[in-house]
Amino acid sequence: MATRIDTVEARSRLKVRSAPYWQRLTAGRHIGFRRMTTTTDGTWLCQFYDPEDRKQARRSLGDFAHLTPSQRYDAAKSEAELWFKHLDHGGKLSEAITVRTACENYVEHLRSLGKGKTADDVKRRFAQYVNDKPLRQVELQRLKPRDIDVWRKSLAATMATPQDKSKAPTRPRSASTLNRDMTPLRAALNLALADGHVTTDAAWKAKMRPLKDADRRRDVYLDLTQRRALIAKAPADLAVFLSALSLVPLRPGAMAALVAGNFDKRISTLSIGNDKHGQDRKITLPPATAAFFAAQCKDKLPTAPLLARADGSAWNKDAWKYPIKDAVIAAELPAAATAYALRHSTITDLIALHKLDTLTVAQLSGTSLLMIEKHYGHLLREHAAKALASLTL
Repeated sequence: MATRIDTVEARSRLKVRSAPYWQRLTAGRHIGFRRMTTTTDGTWLCQFYDPEDRKQARRSLGDFAHLTPSQRYDAAKSEAELWFKHLDHGGKLSEAITVRTACENYVEHLRSLGKGKTADDVKRRFAQYVNDKPLRQVELQRLKPRDIDVWRKSLAATMATPQDKSKAPTRPRSASTLNRDMTPLRAALNLALADGHVTTDAAWKAKMRPLKDADRRRDVYLDLTQRRALIAKAPADLAVFLSALSLVPLRPGAMAALVAGNFDKRISTLSIGNDKHGQDRKITLPPATAAFFAAQCKDKLPTAPLLARADGSAWNKDAWKYPIKDAVIAAELPAAATAYALRHSTITDLIALHKLDTLTVAQLSGTSLLMIEKHYGHLLREHAAKALASLTL
């Protein structure tokens, strides 16, 4: 005779024992109840069996002590059916993981790919924006759009961290900063989806879409005269760094990470190994640019910063941010001009003035064709219009 555990009265008649009592829901799917002492309320379990591959798995559901005894069976049944649905869609048989565990798995995944610095940065962002939030303890299989929505709104309301960490936050988080801080969590959840810990991205796909047109740095274009003025007003060590950004369209962080050994004077080649693009690449430099970098390598060990500050240390965003602001003011340039504006301006000139093809520009700048077309497509369309206008019958 089948055991019933779906009513309070039926469960009260069960003998105390270590083995669970099971009630069949459908073929291969059971819900279980276990009470090991007379003084406890008992705990709930579910069990799955696949007759085709003969796989069996159990999952503990908890005691549901926050509910009245008459509500506990329905709550346990709902949790069990959620897990069965997960398995039916190809999910893993293993215990469900939380958002925090998914984040930890993603950090380890990055390290396994040899991306240690990226892993450290992502781990820092998780510590700041996920690990101290209620979202961290939500199981992926129970994650809902409203959970992500609450987290995203909380993050958007968080004040931006100033470059000078000794100062208190004074300005709201920008849209571009929000996008950057959401990216690691979205990647962690997508990895969990790929690994079978969850079978759908419905909880986060719409809620974690990046804000459009958030990165306004690319709107600031400095022509050659303006770039020269900026360099002229900068301190000597910063002027060298800005000159390098005006000669090769690298991201400022990638340029700052270069060491003397990255430049091969014999073949005038600059090796880029530390960039957001994630792939090593080599750039063959023209004579004047090669001479510039050769001068920076003079009397330096291969591991020394290629573009050093006055004290010999490497540049970083905290070191260049305020000196560049001062130089921008002195040169009477747009206040929004940044180190990144030099990269944007150089890419713009390569396309608009020098008519370089987009594939080559993408390779030089360490980005994808898609990103080049997205941010510089208007220049390409202008080229096409001019070319059509030149056609005659």
